[in-house]
Amino acid sequence: MSQPAPASAPRREFVHPEASHAKKKGPSAFAIQPINAFYAFFAAALLSALFAPIQDCDETFNYWEPTHYISHGYGLQTWEYSPEFSIRSWTYVLFHAIIGNFRRLLPHSTKVGEFYFVRYVLAFICAICQVWFFRVISFTLNPRIGLFFLLATVLSPGNFHASAAYLPSSFAMYASLLGASAFMNWRGGLRTTQGILWFAAGGIFGWPFAAALCFPFLAEEALFLITAAANRDRTMESVLRIARGGLFATLALLGDASINTFFYKKFVTVPWNIVKYNIFSATGGPDLYGTEPWTFYFRNLLINFNIWFLLALASLPLFILQKIANTKKTGFQSGMRTIVFMSPFYMWLAIFTMQPHKEERFMYPAYPFLALNAAMALHIVLSTFGNSDPKTLVGKIPAKLKLAVVLATMFLSFDLGLARIAGVYQGYSAPLSIYEPLGAGVAGEQGLGVKGDSVCFGKEWYRFPSSYFLPRDMHAKFVRSEFRGLLPGEFSEAKVGFGIWGGTWLPTIGLNDRNEEDMSKYVDVRQCSFLVDTQYPERTDPLPPNEPDFVADTENWDVVKCERFLDAANTHLLARVLWVPDSPLVPEKFRRKWGRHCLLRKKQK
Repeated sequence: MSQPAPASAPRREFVHPEASHAKKKGPSAFAIQPINAFYAFFAAALLSALFAPIQDCDETFNYWEPTHYISHGYGLQTWEYSPEFSIRSWTYVLFHAIIGNFRRLLPHSTKVGEFYFVRYVLAFICAICQVWFFRVISFTLNPRIGLFFLLATVLSPGNFHASAAYLPSSFAMYASLLGASAFMNWRGGLRTTQGILWFAAGGIFGWPFAAALCFPFLAEEALFLITAAANRDRTMESVLRIARGGLFATLALLGDASINTFFYKKFVTVPWNIVKYNIFSATGGPDLYGTEPWTFYFRNLLINFNIWFLLALASLPLFILQKIANTKKTGFQSGMRTIVFMSPFYMWLAIFTMQPHKEERFMYPAYPFLALNAAMALHIVLSTFGNSDPKTLVGKIPAKLKLAVVLATMFLSFDLGLARIAGVYQGYSAPLSIYEPLGAGVAGEQGLGVKGDSVCFGKEWYRFPSSYFLPRDMHAKFVRSEFRGLLPGEFSEAKVGFGIWGGTWLPTIGLNDRNEEDMSKYVDVRQCSFLVDTQYPERTDPLPPNEPDFVADTENWDVVKCERFLDAANTHLLARVLWVPDSPLVPEKFRRKWGRHCLLRKKQK
């Protein structure tokens, strides 16, 4: 039985205790050229950029809105960007604002065009990072494992959600891909410095907790340091690699602090503020925004990775069983490198399963390791399943039957992934399309929206895709609904100090870190030129007093545009999770139920 082989490379400067001296093999039938792999990764990420709905309102209010403020001078401000709390990095926002502003230099620029251009660039960056990791997996472990990693990534709904999302957890995923590639690649010498730097970049500019994914690789480096203790030169080389990585990480932290100090007008280390709030907060921290049972991530990952998630969970037990079974033939070796490669996924899943507050995006940094574990597990399974020795039980199974089972399993995984992606797009894409009549997406043409108009949101406030979908000088406002938490305010547009971006450092009013409602965030519905609402015709329960059916109020509102929107509360679990055709052949119980997500215009009286 074959197994993931430890890394080996001719003429490397360092020899790890677990290094393999296997003979060089010829080209594998599973080998894929990196450029072809890039096309696959980029195609999948580009589909995400084009069609993925914004699933998390944090993406809108904590990232798209501050970017819109930097580029266009106004936008919604969450408490995290208040100078009093300063737990969001302007460095991360500034990078995306530069990308969006570059699009403004090109012909036929629109704000919606800027939005999608940023997504396209994120998709390209993601694909580059993924193909780099794929390349290292292929020559470090096995080309077949590289192929399975590619399939687990591009066919998964998880990748569809994460690859082009404007979220620090997605950026941390990019950095994790590059950091793991550096640690795993021993060709020409160890790359500990680069690995530390990439993981540090993910933690500093993205999400601080993602830097923890570096731990198993640093543990491997520590083992190398211990075993090389008798060799002074190798000990010094190991220490220098770690020290250089730490130095570069410190410089990156200082660079981030400098940019944030410019925007907040006080010295700020955002990564520390994030850690302090999430772990040491006296006000309740992230648990104020909801808690979930320990099964949350298991259910979520099963939906977004289906069979690949089960394989990822089984990867370490399968590897141990394979090592035990091979002991009689090759002697029991520790397989330390393979265990190191498998550890980040298990470690991340365990840590975040124990946290009460859970969100899907928290898993994004570990998605590459989930796909890697799944690929290694499938490699082990197929190596065992392909045994043709007639003396064994597996060997007695006809080869054609084995092939049929494997192909059926892969097709099932593909179909489930496709059904999930199609279901999410069909059910929740309306907020990205109903604003077209306002004119933000058509260069040189006047839509319905004019300067000074406001678009209001009540119960649908968290579905707002960002001010990029509103024409210039149209503002988003909130009317009171049944929600009793803290809504975003607005960045100050005062021209003080340097005359630019005063809203990043001017004191704020009504923002707090306790999720307490602030009445100043609301406007009277009579001040709204437009309003966004969702109507659910099949719901029979009486409507709450603060959430009337505005769509049905034809006396005061005209319907500008409506799109179908999934009525999740009245839809069966299976149809919520996967795409189900609207066909009479499908039993009524399992059909999707629909509402209407609408843009309304106040009637002129």
